[in-house]
Amino acid sequence: TLQRQLQQSDCQNMLLKKVFDTHMLFLQINQSAAALKHVFAALRLFVAKFPSAFFQGQADLCGSLCYEILKCCNHRSRSTQTEASALLYFFMRKNFEFNKQKSIVRSHLQLIKAVSQLIADAGIGGSRFQHSLAIINNFANGDKQMKNLNFPAEVKDLTKRIRTVLMATAQMKEHEKDPEMLVDLQYSLANSYASTPELRRTWLESMAKIHARNGDLSEAAMCYIHIAALIAEYLKRKGLFSMGWPAFLSITPNIK
Repeated sequence: TLQRQLQQSDCQNMLLKKVFDTHMLFLQINQSAAALKHVFAALRLFVAKFPSAFFQGQADLCGSLCYEILKCCNHRSRSTQTEASALLYFFMRKNFEFNKQKSIVRSHLQLIKAVSQLIADAGIGGSRFQHSLAIINNFANGDKQMKNLNFPAEVKDLTKRIRTVLMATAQMKEHEKDPEMLVDLQYSLANSYASTPELRRTWLESMAKIHARNGDLSEAAMCYIHIAALIAEYLKRKGLFSMGWPAFLSITPNIK
């Protein structure tokens, strides 16, 4: 049957990706609020039937879905904002359940990456988007089944971090002609993700580009050494590299 074909290789197959891409097209092409309501219902069913497509293996599908739903959270229609927020909450809840009620690490990571991307692509962050974040928090507060688990706290932490990224980005725009202040803000943002290497690397790379653009090549090099040390430490924990971050101590003591 078709469902068995879609579930092959833990849902990591081309047929499922094509079905998913078709769903995404409905969000990428302008639709009426009434049509979007049905698209969100179809996506809820899709996530419920094929959670492993989003929460294990490659993160591409998870990232694409997070990006498109967040775009809808900034929609001019209040009903679409509410529907998109409900779908996003459902998605995070499914991630939590899939991880045996331990965490929402993947959706957290992909949502922050999507927010960072959308700031540049669509200029999100205004009152409409803030309203959607408030709706998601309200869902977390009112979910009786999750009341005694750490899921509501994880949702609140995520929405708080999204607001931090939005606020920091707004400050960066204010200080775009003050390179030292701009880099300080980037550094603070990188430090806030000390426990999330992929996002820390994203912000360190962004810092390196600013330094290189300003001709501060030794500072740019320091950012890249920190990125290399992060990767080395990750490989050490995976058992693929023996030294980890101390491999770079001979270059700079700052690596600690």
